Amino acid sequence: MSVLVSISCITYNHEKYIAEALDSFLRQDTDFEYEILIHDDASTDGTRGIIEAYAARYGDVIRPIFQEENQYQKGVTNPSGVFNFPRARGKYIAMCEGDDFWIDIRKLRTQAAYMEAHPECSMCCHAARIVSMDDSFRELAQLRPFHNDGRLSPEMLISKPVNIPTSSLFFRTEYAKELPDWYYSCPVGDIPLQLYMLLRGDIYYFNKPMSTYRVGNEGSWNSLMNRGDEAAIAERWDRHFDAMKRLYEAFDRDSGGRYGQAVQEAVARERFKADINKGRYEAALEEENRTFLQELPAAQRSLLKLRLRWPGAYTLLEKGWRFLQSRKQS
Repeated sequence: MSVLVSISCITYNHEKYIAEALDSFLRQDTDFEYEILIHDDASTDGTRGIIEAYAARYGDVIRPIFQEENQYQKGVTNPSGVFNFPRARGKYIAMCEGDDFWIDIRKLRTQAAYMEAHPECSMCCHAARIVSMDDSFRELAQLRPFHNDGRLSPEMLISKPVNIPTSSLFFRTEYAKELPDWYYSCPVGDIPLQLYMLLRGDIYYFNKPMSTYRVGNEGSWNSLMNRGDEAAIAERWDRHFDAMKRLYEAFDRDSGGRYGQAVQEAVARERFKADINKGRYEAALEEENRTFLQELPAAQRSLLKLRLRWPGAYTLLEKGWRFLQSRKQS
């Protein structure tokens, strides 16, 4: 039987998580063959050894690549498209990074069945559960970018307040073999992939969490309090915004300008995110950013307002937070 689905997994220093990801792939209840393509970007912890042990046991399913030099540091920002997509043998590709995992054993069956029945669909996706890096809080929340099952309009996909989980993406391999230059030059891989699939067909959303999205423990406190090198942070976010702006502009050209308003809104949202993350907090009070401010988590909105309106109280809170962090680390 030929492979129907190729699972694309990229990993780097995921020693704590990679086994859980691989187990979730291997538990899939399907009536078709699938393969697991793993790209390890020269991990410096025990990730490679774990993958090698699984590959030795499941050599007919798991196909790893082990880099000797870190490709991201060499400028390869989207290793999935460079190393995994070209060798995919399946009709479809399902994505999941090495620190996430799947929680529904029928995930692949569900998405493959939909795509088989809807040839006009280029990609489908779904909701996810959010878990913390140390697993101290399982299911912190659910990442639901939309509220109902259904086909996503182009505008919904282009300008959305919540990201679609990478671990939910499932798409036609033939389209992944001919990705545009703006996919490879983007600092993130999921957004340009979604935009390109929009140019190739419909995108369907299942409002059911079938995977996880792992987040750090520090959350909004880190983004507002543990600033570090302000100049370096600002430079990094400026570069990120410039790259995302170029991405949306390239997509706008390739789509013939059909979605200009949604593109402009997406760029404005990226600018707001960059401003907040690099410490230009006054952007939160600007009228044109009111909608974007309301999209932030409630805790982060509260911290922003406190910092802007009562800086003295915020300073006391920050000192207390830093003291607690130092106690935890000691």
